[in-house]
Amino acid sequence: MAGLDFRSAQESDLDRCHEIEHRSYEGDAGATKEKIAKRIREHPDGFIVAELDGKVIGFINSGCAHEVVMSDDDFKELIGHDPQAPNVVIMSVVIDQKHQGKGYSKELMQKFVERCRSQGKETIHLMCKERHVPLYAKMGYQYTRLSRSSYAGISWHEMMIVL
Repeated sequence: MAGLDFRSAQESDLDRCHEIEHRSYEGDAGATKEKIAKRIREHPDGFIVAELDGKVIGFINSGCAHEVVMSDDDFKELIGHDPQAPNVVIMSVVIDQKHQGKGYSKELMQKFVERCRSQGKETIHLMCKERHVPLYAKMGYQYTRLSRSSYAGISWHEMMIVL
């Protein structure tokens, strides 16, 4: 798409990424500024931003694990993260509300999957709300199960894609 670029997040993106995250997740489901800063600092290869005409409009951030336990809330703090591990766990996929419905999330996810493949990763896992299951299914993700996680009091659904 014209004007849309992708790159690894930088510390200078922190405020904008936090703003988008805070507006995208209700209640306590969104990551704190401190968690986002840690994810940028400790795993920049797993944190890709989408820019439209030079402004960050969305991002995906993740960690890597040898064994994926989606209900492990400590992993959101990157506890147990190993950048060499073969399995990617997405923590956030967000597009600024002003830019939703334009296909940007699909293109962002495609770039993220390409990046994971180029890094030799084997699988990508995510949790989403029920209403997003069809969206991720269209992107090639398989429904795994209703998650044991009730993070932020929400019912989550686990999905994965084999690379």
